[in-house]
Amino acid sequence: MKTPVELDAITIRTDLRPGDIGYVVYLHGRLYKEECDYGVAFEAYVAQGLAEFYKQLDPEKDRVWICELAGKIVGFLALMHRGQDTAQLRYFLLLPEHRGIGLGKKLMGLYMTHLKQVGYRSTYLWTTREQETAIALYRRYGFELTEEVASDTFGKALYEQKYELRLAPGSSQQDHTP
Repeated sequence: MKTPVELDAITIRTDLRPGDIGYVVYLHGRLYKEECDYGVAFEAYVAQGLAEFYKQLDPEKDRVWICELAGKIVGFLALMHRGQDTAQLRYFLLLPEHRGIGLGKKLMGLYMTHLKQVGYRSTYLWTTREQETAIALYRRYGFELTEEVASDTFGKALYEQKYELRLAPGSSQQDHTP
């Protein structure tokens, strides 16, 4: 049995480097096929979205958090600006062997801190109903389900869900910490 990785052994960087986008697309395609039976259409969706993220990247508003262990990407999260005061949480991914050690909570804390620092008034994300663990994490940070639609976009029938969080003016990150 493998010894679990300690959270402190994982480094988190906020800069994109050559190979990152392609590798994150690959990880999404592989993991979501294994865990959810999503098809190639999902991988293409992630590739298109990450290309859009890079093309409109504003270092003052947008952010990536890339988790690495021994030089390999083991987690990823992106914050993408949408309009003047709205952000979208996208591409949250943790490799299975790095789940349950507090890394997801740490990334959400970094996300919430960046929202406050930039002055966003709201944030949202899209996920699927079957992502129960991730949804529980989002709810702990105050996100609420606002929309649900049936979809077969990712190669199988599922329900896509939109979660939103409105931030009060002058709110602090602690207001949304579980």
